[in-house]
Amino acid sequence: MTTLVVCLDRTDDVGRKTGLRSPVVGWEAVRALVTDVGLADPEDSSVNSLLETLRVAQDLRDENEAVVVAVVSGDRESMVSADRAVAHQLDELVAEYDPDSAVVVIDSAEDERLVPIVESRMQVDSVDRVVVRQARDIESTYYLLKQFLADEELRQTVLVPIGLTLLVFPILATVVGPAEGAAAITTVIGIFLLYKGFNIDELVTGLAHQARESLYSGQVSVVTYVVAAGLTFVGLFAGALGVSGLDDPSGVVIPAMQFAFDSVPWLAMAALTASAGRLLDEVISDEPIRSSYLNLPFIVVAVGLVVRGFSAYFLEQQGVIEPFAVPAAEFGALSNERFAVTAGERLALFVVTAIVISLIGARIASYFSESESAALVDADADVDSDSSSDASPQSELTDGGPTGSPVDGSDGSRENEADE
Repeated sequence: MTTLVVCLDRTDDVGRKTGLRSPVVGWEAVRALVTDVGLADPEDSSVNSLLETLRVAQDLRDENEAVVVAVVSGDRESMVSADRAVAHQLDELVAEYDPDSAVVVIDSAEDERLVPIVESRMQVDSVDRVVVRQARDIESTYYLLKQFLADEELRQTVLVPIGLTLLVFPILATVVGPAEGAAAITTVIGIFLLYKGFNIDELVTGLAHQARESLYSGQVSVVTYVVAAGLTFVGLFAGALGVSGLDDPSGVVIPAMQFAFDSVPWLAMAALTASAGRLLDEVISDEPIRSSYLNLPFIVVAVGLVVRGFSAYFLEQQGVIEPFAVPAAEFGALSNERFAVTAGERLALFVVTAIVISLIGARIASYFSESESAALVDADADVDSDSSSDASPQSELTDGGPTGSPVDGSDGSRENEADE
């Protein structure tokens, strides 16, 4: 039974201060890493986490368990890239050592978010949270305050809003009154707290980065997103015109149904345009097309039909729109007279059509997914057959244990006996 004792570092503090790339594997390698991190920043809690990792590994080895010691770090660019880096390194460790279970060592709530990634790849027997004890006296409080003031990010997050509040409130109290000034200040503070609480700054940064990458890579979806935005504005304008044209716009239900009835076709076309651009990007790229992108256009059409059908039903019941009439027509020997479709029949027709379209989309997406899965299986079989003829390369990862093999010793003894 092999146990992986892994120290998680989501923000890559170890790599940033030592310049080493993770994963760092092996008893001697991790022990040397403790010295490097301690010399780079003696106040960093990562030193305690590394020491705790070695202590846990030593206790398990004393119990005659096979132990692999490793340090896995994330990325500093974004939280998504950090999590993906940790997942990739864990996959390497699992492929190399095939551990039966893991003991995770962390020192912060940020690192604790990586525990589900480890649990998705192996059984986690224990999560060891390292808490550094601090002296609770005036000197320690002063030191912590000094460290807080030295952190630029904390100063901008805490001190700047407090300073602006103390500066703006007297001006607002003089101009509009104390009550209005206090209300304005609390509103701004509430918006700022929501902005930071929902990580809107990271979302905006991610969207800007994604838009820049899309522009530089020449993706088709950039153009289709612009067209979809234009169609969305047209749909909203059409819905507003429909509501303004009502004879009696009192109430909420009828204006809302009229807005949906007039705007849904344009909004559905906007969603179809955006999804078509994203689908074209998937087709152009070398990666397999995900079934969600194939199914999305059909879902958009189905939802648009359902919303259009229900809004038309309510409007027809209130006499806002006329019943749908099928005109008289002749097709050779076949002919029909003009007849009107009731509101219920019209709604049923829209709903049944939407269900049929969604089923067609699901079937098409499932067909392409099965085809791609079969192609991937064939490709993997070819790769396995090619790799079986080659010798497996030796891994550079080491557990810090002895490099000798008992097989070598046995062979040597046999050779000695033969010589004798």
